[in-house]
Amino acid sequence: MDSTAEKITTMQGYKLHVIETDKYKTNTFVWKMKAPLTKEDVTKRALLPQVLQSSSANYPTTTALRSYLDELYGATLFIDLAKKGEYHIVSFTLEIANEKFLSDPTPLLKKGFELLSEVLTKPNVSGNAFDQETVNKEKRTLKQRIQSVYDDKMRYSNVRLLQEMCKDEPYALQVNGEAEDVDTITPENLYEYFKKAFSEDELDLYVIGDVKEEEVKSLAENLLKFENRTPKKVVTTEIPKKDQVNEIKEEQDVKQGKLNVGYRTNIVYGDSDYFALQLFNGIFGGFSHSKLFINVREKASLAYYVSSRLESHKGLMMVMSGIDLKNYDQAVGIIRDQLEAMQKGDFTDQELIQTKAVIRNQILETIDTSRGLTEILYHNVVAAKDIKLEQWINDMEKTTKEEIVAVANKIELDTIYFLTGTEAVK
Repeated sequence: MDSTAEKITTMQGYKLHVIETDKYKTNTFVWKMKAPLTKEDVTKRALLPQVLQSSSANYPTTTALRSYLDELYGATLFIDLAKKGEYHIVSFTLEIANEKFLSDPTPLLKKGFELLSEVLTKPNVSGNAFDQETVNKEKRTLKQRIQSVYDDKMRYSNVRLLQEMCKDEPYALQVNGEAEDVDTITPENLYEYFKKAFSEDELDLYVIGDVKEEEVKSLAENLLKFENRTPKKVVTTEIPKKDQVNEIKEEQDVKQGKLNVGYRTNIVYGDSDYFALQLFNGIFGGFSHSKLFINVREKASLAYYVSSRLESHKGLMMVMSGIDLKNYDQAVGIIRDQLEAMQKGDFTDQELIQTKAVIRNQILETIDTSRGLTEILYHNVVAAKDIKLEQWINDMEKTTKEEIVAVANKIELDTIYFLTGTEAVK
């Protein structure tokens, strides 16, 4: 049984992805909703899943819903929000025991489907409005979640980098929306948005576990039906090249500076050189053996932390580091030097072999969990591609040094953001 083989069926209003595998002791349902990021909807969209998972028609309080999950042998339900490219993704994940491992004959797969259907399609509403108390409670929590970004200077500086770098692009929007827009949400307009999202979003359901495809399809058909739709696609526009690097210094009362550097990679998931970009990032700053870690942190002792990461569907690479306020110029200089070194092919075969091994292990580790496997498979939905996991690993393994150098020469420095202290030397 191939633990990553995905069987996809078009259902009414959504796609069903079944992965039959005996690798996990639980069965996992992941319901994903994808829509373009927009200023007018982002905050409502961040609040909606919190309200839906808080209570439902048959379980009108959070306590009642959570008690029922406990009855299902400690099933878990949680939600997640993400940005992938210019899309806003909402995920509902339900993990439930597989009845095959229990002496009790309770049909847990069916009960899992019924509960998911309850949460998604039978919300706690009266008339044309969500329950007022639930909405008020979740609005308070959402405000705290948004505020927590400002309190965590590492996350804050990354948000600020993207706001400056992607100023006129949807990607600048925060995944949890804007604090000032929370107050404008009412139980009525949130319920309106609920109906809009479930009739317009691109919907996908992943069911992963020791299950039979026909049984899953039959349950899905009976319990989850939505209007058919043509999902909205993001219209990608060419980003005009900047004449010069955008450099921003922001002062706050901080002792440790946060230096965040943003690059345009000009490569996204699904491009033929995407796997070479992954390897570039691994050698450049993705891992503890990377150039940034060794040269900025180990050799020059300039950074408390330093790493780089990719935004695969937006074509961005971000370097994040924490440095002493006085070390700004030196740190920026060394970071720039490492990109130049990569562009000249100044890295060894050993570094390449090591990075391939680390990425391979990382992928295998990710698919060790059903949620991780879902995330890897879902890249194809976002990018409208069909790249199998074996192809991903094989193409990455075959990538040459020359291909990585070619990728390095496509990467352009765009924005440098520095959160500095008020006492920093001007």
